[in-house]
Amino acid sequence: MRTIKQVILTIATTTLLLGCGSTGEILLTPEENIDAIPLKVSDLTEAEKQNWGHLDLLVDTIPGMSVDKAYAEIIKSKKGKKVIVAVIDSGIDIDHEDLDANIWTNTDEKPGNGKDDDNNGYIDDVHGWNFLGDGYNEQLEYVRILASGNTSHPDYAAAKAEYESEYTKWTERKTQYDQIYQQIKGADDVLSQHFGKKDYTQKEVGAIKTEDQTLGQAKQVAQYMYSNGLESMADALEEVNNAIKSINERLNYNLNKDFKGRVNGDDPENMNSKFYGNGNVKPIKKDESHGTHVAGIIAAERNNGLGANGVANNVEIMSIRTVPNGDEYDKDVALAIRYAVDNGASIINGSFGKSFSPHSDWVRDAIAYASKNDVVFVHAAGNDSKNVDEKPNFPDDNINGQEVSNTYIRVGALAPKYGSGLLAGFSNYGKSNVDVFAPGAQVYSTTPENEYDTKGGTSMAAPAVAGVAALIRSYYPKLTAAQVKQIIMDSGLDINTKVIVGGNTDDIQPYKNIVKSGKIVNAYNALIMASKMAQ
Repeated sequence: MRTIKQVILTIATTTLLLGCGSTGEILLTPEENIDAIPLKVSDLTEAEKQNWGHLDLLVDTIPGMSVDKAYAEIIKSKKGKKVIVAVIDSGIDIDHEDLDANIWTNTDEKPGNGKDDDNNGYIDDVHGWNFLGDGYNEQLEYVRILASGNTSHPDYAAAKAEYESEYTKWTERKTQYDQIYQQIKGADDVLSQHFGKKDYTQKEVGAIKTEDQTLGQAKQVAQYMYSNGLESMADALEEVNNAIKSINERLNYNLNKDFKGRVNGDDPENMNSKFYGNGNVKPIKKDESHGTHVAGIIAAERNNGLGANGVANNVEIMSIRTVPNGDEYDKDVALAIRYAVDNGASIINGSFGKSFSPHSDWVRDAIAYASKNDVVFVHAAGNDSKNVDEKPNFPDDNINGQEVSNTYIRVGALAPKYGSGLLAGFSNYGKSNVDVFAPGAQVYSTTPENEYDTKGGTSMAAPAVAGVAALIRSYYPKLTAAQVKQIIMDSGLDINTKVIVGGNTDDIQPYKNIVKSGKIVNAYNALIMASKMAQ
């Protein structure tokens, strides 16, 4: 069954509506062993859907990271060391039933007394820090560049071109979705009147026999929705309405040159002020779910009978709320990285990114600071289906190809099917600037208020790798951050097949052409290699 988003995208690009138109134990697995296995051709079971990133390619024919195998055969009952993983994101529901036992607590800070007990500059930072304050919506970075009015800005021309293209695309999309909503609503009204009720069934719709053109068109619309996995017209209306809400947010906030989003009272252009925001690390809205989902991929409590299993046990999640609904500020990101390092994180997950970064040097200096302090920084490659060797995605760790860190790992996203469709179509890639790929499409994890959901993106692939890094640092704590990166890069499964790149079926290349390591991440192999390196 396709996802709701895929259904709506299909609706948005078709003229079918209303009848208007047509339409064994292996360390570095030899390539021949992988490419000799049968491809997974059947749909994933519900259990596989919720856990595919933890499965084993050779056993399950699903390109997971062999996490379950690692626990069963290597970790077993071993006791590891607690590892702090900082999640720089949109905030985390630290009270979630599947996360609450794995949240970092700053024991030097006394909650709620309004004092900076540990003298680190941040008052009541009990579980992390919130650099956004009460902020939520923000402009995209290129919109901020245009709004500044500084035509001499080195990125002004590129920002203007990007804005004009994106604004046109989203205004057209709004018109399209408004029309789709009216079509579905019109069909629903006709069918409700015909049946004399709103809760008519698929079977009842299928039984309609009529020569009335309007009723026939309404039946056609409803059956099209049903055929795409929607159970009712009410569901279809809700999903399209949610899409319209998202489009309106994009136009009203992210792409609005007149919108003033920063509400924390801080000047993002002045790096001298550092202690702004507050200690509330939770999302301020339920639909601000990204950070909670990311945290669950790393550290949802394992085997507790609840919704999801994280990759790593022995983890404490430090929440650093930095990523708004829009583009993050370079200053916030730079300070968030430094906060994580200074407060004991040994791994940082950054599931965010953008194409324009006016103060990329501030962030790059922070990444170098993390590296010098033995901290692994895992970053999502981005979801633009582009080659980041040719067009940058920030933050990055290099200046003209010269890396400033040997502990930065950039991660692309895999889909749950081995073969030509191995890469998630949305994932960025790059032979020089994307280090590895990991499970990122259709990932099941925690969301606010004790709920769970499936999301896709390189944002989901990065925390999978952060989880593997946490396993290594937990069970082999003497290894350095640079060694952890080396292990993750070198211990993955070699992939010899050709893959569709960037979702473009006309662009099929050997997997090794689009990623630095030529591998997909494998937790089982990583722990074996870590054991040997630790000796």
